[in-house]
Amino acid sequence: MKRRLPGWLVALTGLGFIFLHLPILVLIVFSFNASRFSVHWTGFTLDWYLKLLDSPLLLRGLKLSLIIAVAATLLATILGTLLALALARHRVKGRQGLEGLLILPIVTPEIVVGISLLVFFTFLHYPLGVSSVVIAHVAFSISFVVVVVLARLHGMDRSLEEAALNLGADEVVTFWKVTVPLLLPGIIAAGLLAFTLSFDDFLITFFVAGVGSSTLPLVVYSMVRLNVSPTVNAISTIIVLASTLTVMLADRFTRSRTALPAGARPKAAATLPA
Repeated sequence: MKRRLPGWLVALTGLGFIFLHLPILVLIVFSFNASRFSVHWTGFTLDWYLKLLDSPLLLRGLKLSLIIAVAATLLATILGTLLALALARHRVKGRQGLEGLLILPIVTPEIVVGISLLVFFTFLHYPLGVSSVVIAHVAFSISFVVVVVLARLHGMDRSLEEAALNLGADEVVTFWKVTVPLLLPGIIAAGLLAFTLSFDDFLITFFVAGVGSSTLPLVVYSMVRLNVSPTVNAISTIIVLASTLTVMLADRFTRSRTALPAGARPKAAATLPA
């Protein structure tokens, strides 16, 4: 029987959530404010969202953010998945040290990562631009991919792979017919997480972006420095909602079942070559 939480603990948890999300809620509410000044509510309007379509600077930043996020997600997901498979399925010398290095970018402050990447690109005389931003995003998001995929691998039922090998399938067929379908929810969740991190990143992008490679967060920052326009509230609300939806989808894939449904196992095994 589950015990009820104490009232004081429920209240404290509620206050914590209010403290964390109240500023975001205020931002969302004032994005519908008819006044040009965000401190006074004068009425409801959708004009600021419609004016986003008339801002070529925001649209250009949005397009570039999507391009960079998609490219970084694909690279980080592929490389991170292969690295996770290598760590989980093979004996690697210095495995604990490698896992520690993978966790390091997650716990390292972003400003340190941004400065180190800037110094690295400068040392190599690599021009700053879209490609440098993609490389930087892959560098800090690949660790998250490895962690998510490794968690999925540790929860997988390896007996299905062993059964496929016993039925005559080689390692390549087993990988594509059994391992990848079982691992797919974890891969999708890792990809969604990498996409969110790349699309929302500001600090690291600020250091490694060159001329003409300003992503949407950088464009919003430049607008805030000049004037806090209600359009900034509108685009910020869209970013928050899109990021929240992506994280919720990633969490849903992460929580999906590791093993194939019992009724699907014979069908999956039947597709393997004898």
